[in-house]
Amino acid sequence: MAITKTVYLKKESFHMSFKILTSELLVEFTLKVKDSPLNKLNGIPRLELPVDYFQFYKSVSSVYSSKIEGEEIDFDSYFKHRFMNVTFKVDYTRKADDLYAAYDYIDSHPLTLDHVKEAHGILAANLLPELHLGRIRTNPMFVINNNDQIEYVAAAPNQVATELGKLFDDIEDLLSRELNSYEVFYYASLIHLVFVKIHPFQDGNGRTARLIEKWFLLVKLGEIANSIQLEKNYYTKLSDYYRNIKKLGLEYETLDYRKSLDFLLMTVQILDEK
Repeated sequence: MAITKTVYLKKESFHMSFKILTSELLVEFTLKVKDSPLNKLNGIPRLELPVDYFQFYKSVSSVYSSKIEGEEIDFDSYFKHRFMNVTFKVDYTRKADDLYAAYDYIDSHPLTLDHVKEAHGILAANLLPELHLGRIRTNPMFVINNNDQIEYVAAAPNQVATELGKLFDDIEDLLSRELNSYEVFYYASLIHLVFVKIHPFQDGNGRTARLIEKWFLLVKLGEIANSIQLEKNYYTKLSDYYRNIKKLGLEYETLDYRKSLDFLLMTVQILDEK
């Protein structure tokens, strides 16, 4: 006989008051996930590695977040560069090194807007001129896909600072609350999605959004969150990643976050695959 498992959440979890985030899909998300994400994460066997466990996974994050943006670097080479002192041309590893430094940065800094700006300055050091590092854009932004078509239109210049302020007010609220692990994974992915839709920087928005997702998980779950390979997962499911972002709509003003469940489930579903 089939056993039905009931998942219990605090009633107030479904009625949080936000400025830009939403708890509307949290019940459906929880029912899809079923078992505790934290229990799943703790149940994954820890690999025996010849290098520091968490530095290894920071390298994985750095490489695959770079590869999503089209950087031609493979993990085997970067592993040799990072841990075995193998020398490559500087341009080959530079942007991944910048991302690695940003993942180091988030270990010791609170998740705030000012620190996100600083982290952007680190990870985009070889993407943008200095005057754009950590600076909120004041120009229109269109995201173009590989077919040279507009994938979506980001927040208008006069909206960016306000929308970003709303997001980080919501993040501050979440960081002050005791969340269960369903909520942690749900909001981490949603923060990623909202940030990338605002697209506040000239470049490096995707890298920063994925960094923020990991950052939120680290704050709420501790250093074990380093081993959640969300960046590699997004890369290996790149078509799904972009398709799920696109589902919300083309124009920032008409985004429909009720269509975001498939995106929100992408990271937590890694735990089942492991």
